[in-house]
Amino acid sequence: MNCDKTLMRLYAVTDQMWTGEQTLYQQVEAALQGGVTCVQLREKEMPDDDFLAEAIEIKELCHRYCVPLIINDNVKVAVRAGADGIHVGQHDMQAAKVREQIGPDMILGVSAQTVEQALLAEKNGADYLGVGAVFDTSTKKDADAVAHETVKAISQSVSIPICAIGGISKDNILELSSTGIDGVALVSAIFASKDIRKECELLRALSEQMVGMKKILTIAGSDSSGGAGIQADIKTVTAHGMYAMSAITALTAQNTTGVYGVLDTPPEFVAQQLDCVFSDIVPDAVKIGMVSSSAIIKIIAEKLEEHEAKNIVVDPVMVSTSGSRLLSEEALDALITQLLPLGTVITPNVPEAEVLCGFAIQDKEDMLRAAASIAGKLGCAVLVKGGHLRGDAADVLYEKGQAFWFQQPRVDNPNTHGTGCTLSSAIACNLAESRTLRESIRRAKAYLTGALKAGLDLGKGSGPLNHMYHMYQQFVAAATHETACGDQ
Repeated sequence: MNCDKTLMRLYAVTDQMWTGEQTLYQQVEAALQGGVTCVQLREKEMPDDDFLAEAIEIKELCHRYCVPLIINDNVKVAVRAGADGIHVGQHDMQAAKVREQIGPDMILGVSAQTVEQALLAEKNGADYLGVGAVFDTSTKKDADAVAHETVKAISQSVSIPICAIGGISKDNILELSSTGIDGVALVSAIFASKDIRKECELLRALSEQMVGMKKILTIAGSDSSGGAGIQADIKTVTAHGMYAMSAITALTAQNTTGVYGVLDTPPEFVAQQLDCVFSDIVPDAVKIGMVSSSAIIKIIAEKLEEHEAKNIVVDPVMVSTSGSRLLSEEALDALITQLLPLGTVITPNVPEAEVLCGFAIQDKEDMLRAAASIAGKLGCAVLVKGGHLRGDAADVLYEKGQAFWFQQPRVDNPNTHGTGCTLSSAIACNLAESRTLRESIRRAKAYLTGALKAGLDLGKGSGPLNHMYHMYQQFVAAATHETACGDQ
């Protein structure tokens, strides 16, 4: 089962020691009213029959608020209660065995303190990780604190959501802002407070502030048909739950059958767009697409350096689908000497890579040789996309003297308008979340594959992708869940 990262935002873990004058049921309901996004029921000493009865009662309460209930450690109780998931620690049953018992539809959370543990948990079927303790805590006295650098390394190494736990409170939650986590799990910070609902409202706001919304700037041309360029970039960024900004380099008159007109933006106006963006909302990543003149290329390079832009992904749009060169020799020289070297990664397809490396690419061996050659010339990472070659879809990344292949079956869909724009934008989104380049590419390719498999069919030519495919799936799931909650 895939676990939405927003479920991790404010994760409440129960503890009977804080009930006092209130029952646990009353405490959980106050937490739900305050905005917790997930509840873990933890009963270390309670007999199974009593635990089961409590779990059924708390599950019904959680489902009224459309919030999942996770059972701590006890697989039998989780299954019998019909809970939404189970969480296990490193010293409990292995994740793979738990997954066998609970099936594919129940959420599986696993505790982790190292990158190795995190990778193994993901491999064995975990849907999310609980990482900690991130601060000293009274509820986990036997747990060594996990350094924030380790938490960040774990966040960069896996693709599943991460929830930090251990000693987190309203006073220190924002210290975790740079770790890449998706949320926080709290025990006493919630259930020991005098006004649980009010405290959860504050903690929810702080958790949202901690995660923040990543900002992506796309510098590219406008596609009037909406399938590529700025429009594809904005859709991709939005689908990743991020904030999209743009600097438009050209207006195009085009549709699924071809490009029928191009109107370049004056270079000084491109510069003004970039200054306005960087002086107000600083982007966490930048994607660059169509840049058609040497003057525009020069000004973009100057502004990126001036504003110290980071996480730059360049999709070097140089050759049309029909094989025509789209850049003059002067513009190509400016692209190669001024703009491409600024990239964190550049993403040429085979025809574009041939222009950059100077020799024909016929197979995977040529792709690898081209990637190494281009990386050597430009001093940046290079992802050569093999979509133009026959056989399975294979791309090769050459980074810091090492090659990494990304290979998967080709999707049988003739509607591929905007695939390059979409992939490069998705890579930028993942880099903005502090993921490694390899992981960013892997996740971006998975997103692109899903958009292709969705099978959108618009227009008379090579049509666009369904950029919002997974959001539609989530809307359907949410509507189904809401209807189920309403029926209870």
